[in-house]
Amino acid sequence: MSVRRLHPVQPKCFAFTPENEAWAAATIAKYPPGKQASAVILLLMRAQEQHQNWLPEPAIRYVADKLGMAYIRVYEVATFYTQFQLAPVGTKAHIQVCGTTPCMLRGANALKDVCRNRIHPDQFHLSADGAFSWEEVECAGTCANGPMVQVFKDTYEDLTPELLEKVIDGFASGKPVKPGSQIGRIASSPVGGFTSLTDPHLYDGSTLGAWRQRLAEVEAKAAAAATAAKTDTKA
Repeated sequence: MSVRRLHPVQPKCFAFTPENEAWAAATIAKYPPGKQASAVILLLMRAQEQHQNWLPEPAIRYVADKLGMAYIRVYEVATFYTQFQLAPVGTKAHIQVCGTTPCMLRGANALKDVCRNRIHPDQFHLSADGAFSWEEVECAGTCANGPMVQVFKDTYEDLTPELLEKVIDGFASGKPVKPGSQIGRIASSPVGGFTSLTDPHLYDGSTLGAWRQRLAEVEAKAAAAATAAKTDTKA
């Protein structure tokens, strides 16, 4: 998608707030001795959320020191995952448009056009008011509900250009739309509704224990057949 490098303008230092410091200590304590490095992604995410949703270089060193890791190891994590933003992003929303094959086939290119028109012609640039930014990313894990975008921790799925406009309008007004499918689907259920397991009796409790009755009926038929076979043999 892009070359991921640290932003040229960096703050002089970084430290967790007292609340985040306590959270970090509790999180690290969940891992066995010598395995504290397993908390690296969690701590980097918390640092990013604290720092206006982008991850500065001092925060990378801060997390590395806290976990006893070499700076380069944490830098590798931060630059590998697109969930980590290495430069300032929109204050209201940073929109990540999935451009991988399933979403592309379902119309992701049209979503990118919306971002170009509403935010900036190029990725990784702030809108004129600094409220929005965008980028194209690899698979965000909701292939059955594409095309989709991710904004911070939430995904917005089953999008059309018009629906993405509404998502952006929601963030602009301070009233974000509900995450998930934007056409009312539950998870990745069929667009036209369920096609199997549609009998309401499956869910009202009336069929509980029915398998026992069916099993008894099968056993009774088998016993009757066995008895009939013996009778025929004697005859």
